[in-house]
Amino acid sequence: MCHISTSIDIEASASRVWAVLMDFPAYSDWNPFVRSLEGSAEPGGRLQVTVQPEGGHMMSFTPEILACVPEREFRWCGTVMMERLFAGEHAFRLTESAAHSCRFIHEECFSGILVPILMRGAMRTGTQVGFVAMNRALKARAETLHLLRERRLIGDP
Repeated sequence: MCHISTSIDIEASASRVWAVLMDFPAYSDWNPFVRSLEGSAEPGGRLQVTVQPEGGHMMSFTPEILACVPEREFRWCGTVMMERLFAGEHAFRLTESAAHSCRFIHEECFSGILVPILMRGAMRTGTQVGFVAMNRALKARAETLHLLRERRLIGDP
């Protein structure tokens, strides 16, 4: 088993950050790691996800959505061939910390017999670097949208 966990504090409400996370068509505009995300956020449904760590290879997969709790958690599980070989349970979690700020937790737990082979070296490092890059981009986007809304330059999502 391999667990990668990252987090970042964002000066925007959980609802604002959630709105950015759930705007799948806009991922290509701001997300340096999850290059595209398509599908409906319904538990039991499938997504079409394409990721590309900086300097790494693009990879697409169709995970099953495990949970979608507005403003709290979005979680899916993807497998390679079958779960016993390689599976990754990916999660985005939000915890409100003040009136207009929250913590974003971005993590994945990998399991299966191929984990010791696949999740070492460049793939593990690339995944962690990708998570951190996405976290920073999410923070920038949510905080910018929050400030624009505060100044009444744009409306609510």
